[in-house]
Amino acid sequence: MRLNQLKGFTGSFLLFVAVLLQGCASNSYVVLLENPNGHTGAVQVKGEQGEQLINIAGYGAALDGSEVPAPVDADQIQEDFGEAMAARPKIPKHYLLYFQVDTMLTEASEMLLPEIIAEAKKWPAVDISVVGHTDTLGSAAINEELALVRANLVAEWLKQKGLEYHALTVESHGERNLLVMTPDETLEPRNRRVEISIR
Repeated sequence: MRLNQLKGFTGSFLLFVAVLLQGCASNSYVVLLENPNGHTGAVQVKGEQGEQLINIAGYGAALDGSEVPAPVDADQIQEDFGEAMAARPKIPKHYLLYFQVDTMLTEASEMLLPEIIAEAKKWPAVDISVVGHTDTLGSAAINEELALVRANLVAEWLKQKGLEYHALTVESHGERNLLVMTPDETLEPRNRRVEISIR
């Protein structure tokens, strides 16, 4: 059986390939699954019999490129890919916490802290990343320090509220990675944030 090419991956999605060992490439197929976050993507299958583009979740195509993508029954997907789907790693979870001014979280962001801790408890040997950011008001050097202060405060608040983790990293991006692009010396509430990643 000749190995076929898969190319053109776009977006965030889950792709599984079933190689049904019956000596024929047409018994092997690719299926595009919906990402738990609801994102879609696409994959191009190029084989000896042609090329096919799969861009709808739940659709599959033969690895040899001979068949137009078609819906694959959920029971068939479970039968062919159930073990692989059960073994796949969890998709990292991300949170944004926003600040009113300096080091005061917004009320909505404060309310997210218990949710973040509850989510972290679902992960075995969880790694947490806490990254501080600022808007462009003030000098880059001061913003680098302020972002680190924010990140350290959030990490401490989470630990005080019972966060357990395998590894915790805290860093500052200052004003270097703006969520909303602005000129220098611009107040922008969405840039005054701490990003938390759970993986």
